Amino acid sequence: MCDNKVKNCSSSEIIVLYDGYSLEAENNQMSANCSCTLIKGVHNIIVDTMTAWDSEKIITALQKQHVKPEEIDYVISTHGHSDHIGNNNLFLKAKHIVGFSISFKDTYFIHPFDKGEEYWINNSVKIIPTPGHTLSDVTVVVHNTEHEVVAIAVLQMKNRSKVADLANWIVPGHGPLFQ
Repeated sequence: MCDNKVKNCSSSEIIVLYDGYSLEAENNQMSANCSCTLIKGVHNIIVDTMTAWDSEKIITALQKQHVKPEEIDYVISTHGHSDHIGNNNLFLKAKHIVGFSISFKDTYFIHPFDKGEEYWINNSVKIIPTPGHTLSDVTVVVHNTEHEVVAIAVLQMKNRSKVADLANWIVPGHGPLFQ
């Protein structure tokens, strides 16, 4: 973690492995899956690991990027719904951040997200609390990318303008990257 200032940032590459979607279906049902994003840089980070039925998709997408599951340093789930945490178990060497909860194996780390504090992974990637869809939603903000600043967010009404003011590009929880 750095000192809450972005300086001397190393470059990060943002790769959207899968665009999320949310569609109405018949009989009071919906079809949904989250966007899944890889951040390659000082640390390899995967954000939102889709549903439990998508493990082969994720492994194949990572292979195309020349990344193995054991090379992921951080797994970040923007919140704890099943379409965002379904394959967290593939990344056993990574620190896991699920909403406001941070853990590695059986050790849990206390961080005051609920008081609005940011959590810095390195000098170009930070996690900010953005409750809305759930009370413990987080947004990943990546500085110094080819797109300048990218936010990976759930984007509910309460924090939508906050996230839009921070980023040049946004990867929403359920849709393609947009500017």
